[in-house]
Amino acid sequence: MTKDQITYIVFGIVLVLALVFDLGLLSKKGKKITIKQALYQTFFWVGLALAFFVFMWVENGQKAGLEYLSAYLMEWSLSIDNIFVFILIFSSFAVKEKHFGRVLLIGILMAIVFRIVFITVGVALVEKFHWVLYVFGVFLVYTGYKMFTASDDEEFEPHDTRIYKWMKKILPLVPHDGDGKYVVRENGKKFYTTLFVVVIMLAAIDLVFALDSIPAVMGIVDNSDEHREIARMVIYTSNIFAVLGLRSLFFLLRGAVSKFDYLQQGIAIVLAFIGLKMLCQTWINQLIPDKTVQVIISLGVIMVCLAGSIFYSIFMKKKGGPEDVTDESI
Repeated sequence: MTKDQITYIVFGIVLVLALVFDLGLLSKKGKKITIKQALYQTFFWVGLALAFFVFMWVENGQKAGLEYLSAYLMEWSLSIDNIFVFILIFSSFAVKEKHFGRVLLIGILMAIVFRIVFITVGVALVEKFHWVLYVFGVFLVYTGYKMFTASDDEEFEPHDTRIYKWMKKILPLVPHDGDGKYVVRENGKKFYTTLFVVVIMLAAIDLVFALDSIPAVMGIVDNSDEHREIARMVIYTSNIFAVLGLRSLFFLLRGAVSKFDYLQQGIAIVLAFIGLKMLCQTWINQLIPDKTVQVIISLGVIMVCLAGSIFYSIFMKKKGGPEDVTDESI
């Protein structure tokens, strides 16, 4: 059995056990999640992801471990942007707090399936057409620029999205949650509730965010032929661990979204940095031939930008920024 096979088996076992634990103990229907419980759950998922980082380092070497850690931090930071949008979706469709946990879990599990498909297609494209990396690089630089210069007035409205308009056009919808059901029957006809709409929107929005995050992770890992299998493994595992931690992060941060006013700018700098790295990889390889050193530099930039933007957000709150979201307002 190869090291790659062992890593996939360990990851699969950890993933199944974690999901059983989450489904069995943390996702009871109608159960409200307190900030304290959300903190414990966040520690659980982050601790699990970091334990897998140690395993990756021991089993596949320093470079693979650092690539995984860099990719996970990248995905985890982008998750906070996800959560802000998730909060707007829940608020817009007036989802009751007792339904939050189950709706988030189903939406996130769907998002994982979509991401696996997206990653598989993206990796296959890069392996067959290496120049796709340069397209991703340009896209990341452009995305970073747009994100950095985005106005606070550009507010997301779930009811104006294409996915909602598409569902409204082809599906029979009812303007209520069916008391926790996703499908109800009225007058002998089948209708889809607001909870069904929210689940689909969560998965779709996460896939939109994946358009940024997955190319960014591809820019972090070593895409050379001899490292290809490990690179693929890093992309899959870092994405799935980050997405699985979304639900606990939602409950932990939903009351303090406005405290991260400048995180978006930190993420934007990281995306632009990785995009430039992808575009200039040939020259970087000549200047810094050691791939491990390249990964360490990328990890350092990611950590400095993310930590710096979070601390700057805490100490330099924007004037006129939105008030923190409270339990009553969701």
